[in-house]
Amino acid sequence: MSKKKLGLEDLGGFVFSTDNDFELNSDNSDDIETPEPKDQHLEAHFSNKGRGGKIVTVIKGFEGKEEDLNALGKTLKKKCGVGGSVKDGEIIIQGDVRNKVMEFLKQDGYRVKRVGG
Repeated sequence: MSKKKLGLEDLGGFVFSTDNDFELNSDNSDDIETPEPKDQHLEAHFSNKGRGGKIVTVIKGFEGKEEDLNALGKTLKKKCGVGGSVKDGEIIIQGDVRNKVMEFLKQDGYRVKRVGG
């Protein structure tokens, strides 16, 4: 009869330590404050890699809460009249609409830099 080797998932996600001085670092992302738009340095990228040849505009460099990033993405998509998504801290907007996006962001007070092509 063979013994089954236990893994971390068998412990229910708990890890036991023999370190008496161990302190759990609770890193809450809810404490992050979103800086003012004038303090944000955003980059407007043009991309078609990994998207089946489709062209998209990618906004990178946003710092702050996830819900603020989602709200900004929703606003930009609505103003440009196109679809898109927010993934991994980036706003992805369908089509090459960098000029429109940069114009809207500058009107809102963001610092935007055109990157690539």
